[in-house]
Amino acid sequence: MNGSTASAAVVPAPASIDYIETVVRRSGTSFYWAMRFLPPEKRRAMFAVYAFCREVDDIADEPGPIDDKRRALQEWREEIDHLYAGRAAKPVSVALQDPVERFGLRHEDFLAVIDGMEMDAAPRIRIADLPELHLYCDRVACAVGRLSVRIFGVPEPFGDQLSAALGEALQLTNILRDLKEDAARDRLYLPEDLLRAHGIVETADAERALRHPDVMEVCEKIASLALRRFNEAARVASQCDRKRVRPAVIMMQVYRRTFDRLAGRGWRRWAEPVSVSRAEKLWVALRYGFV
Repeated sequence: MNGSTASAAVVPAPASIDYIETVVRRSGTSFYWAMRFLPPEKRRAMFAVYAFCREVDDIADEPGPIDDKRRALQEWREEIDHLYAGRAAKPVSVALQDPVERFGLRHEDFLAVIDGMEMDAAPRIRIADLPELHLYCDRVACAVGRLSVRIFGVPEPFGDQLSAALGEALQLTNILRDLKEDAARDRLYLPEDLLRAHGIVETADAERALRHPDVMEVCEKIASLALRRFNEAARVASQCDRKRVRPAVIMMQVYRRTFDRLAGRGWRRWAEPVSVSRAEKLWVALRYGFV
């Protein structure tokens, strides 16, 4: 499907709109605050994209046999095909019909998100090297960014540049923030080649690997990459129409606060939780929503 005029776009069923807005409100995510400043049609589009991501992420994260998860994700691939054929059936994909038409959202970006969720669905996760880490970030974060910037109206080449830089910065921050939680689920996203380079050769037990005294050096390298990507995202955003990138800037500012607190806490204390309060997220949304 190609982007079309708003008058030709499909109007989503009210029940689907109610459904996706409920999904977003219940999430308690900073995403909700960032998107509140968008015009109604763009806000609904972003809520639909978020609800899609929530649906496939829940498949990956919920307990259950890997074959069942893969089957459910394959059903979503087929549903995305149906969406682009004008035959959407699920509430979320019905809500996506209008954004796909109105903003020219790309089929391959939805499929990339599903591929990322399939990586996350595995009962045991290890990342072999930096290229695999970049691929993972591209699928679970940058692809969402590519959908988002088309809704925001950020022109190329800035749209995909912003998606790549900011998406990776956000996902690397998530990885550094969630080391303890992920290890408890037998997930270790620090690349094994970096771990081996710092003498951490045994990764069968994720928590034990994280307790190695040199893991802080690995975290520092991932943090340096995240910081570089934050800076790249800020540089690209500064070249764009400020109104069009406001939601992205709000997300960047919230996550940058999380990242700065992680770095200030130090990587030796990787198990200590770090967060940004709901009140602070609201303050960031207000501060950068009216710039």
